[in-house]
Amino acid sequence: MTHTIEGRLPLVAILRGLEPERAVAVGAALVEAGFDIIEVPLNSPDPLASIAALVEAFGDRALIGAGTVLTEAEVDALAEAGAGLVVSPNGNPAVIRRTASRGMVSLPGVLTPTEMFAALEAGASGLKIFPAEMIAPAIITAVRAVLPPATPIYAVGGINAGNMADWLAAGVTGFGIGGSLFKPGKPIGEIAADACAIVSAFKAARAR
Repeated sequence: MTHTIEGRLPLVAILRGLEPERAVAVGAALVEAGFDIIEVPLNSPDPLASIAALVEAFGDRALIGAGTVLTEAEVDALAEAGAGLVVSPNGNPAVIRRTASRGMVSLPGVLTPTEMFAALEAGASGLKIFPAEMIAPAIITAVRAVLPPATPIYAVGGINAGNMADWLAAGVTGFGIGGSLFKPGKPIGEIAADACAIVSAFKAARAR
């Protein structure tokens, strides 16, 4: 099966620290709010169990996968768990190539034009600008002029409702949302409310 990120709401829910016993309840709150891209970083408790549970419950409605993926072996383990998304903090060409060969979406972390082009050459599905707070949105405008026009670009790090519009105007496709959406132990009701607010803020920013 080949997974794709196209056609989805371009917001990635980053669930760092998600506990497997809460995975389905958290996933339900996110999917109900409109999120259909969900990432469980591999430095979470038993992440493969959480990912497998999310895939079983929501795999027909959402793209489920992992973040902080650093090795080809981790890519293979994710493929076996049914994941469709591999997100990394860096642009390791071997990890990108293995992800593409397994039919999964690859979003490697990049910051410079050299890293961006190297990631795309290795087969990345899109680019994760990380950490986004280190650069200005104007830099995205500049690189958009030379990148393949259809390249999805997700800004991750320091993103909130107040600055989404500036990043979108600069040419970003979407965002990864972590701490403002999920923290271990956060009540499900609060996750649901924050998820709805983030989706609404994104849609309003995109409509400007």
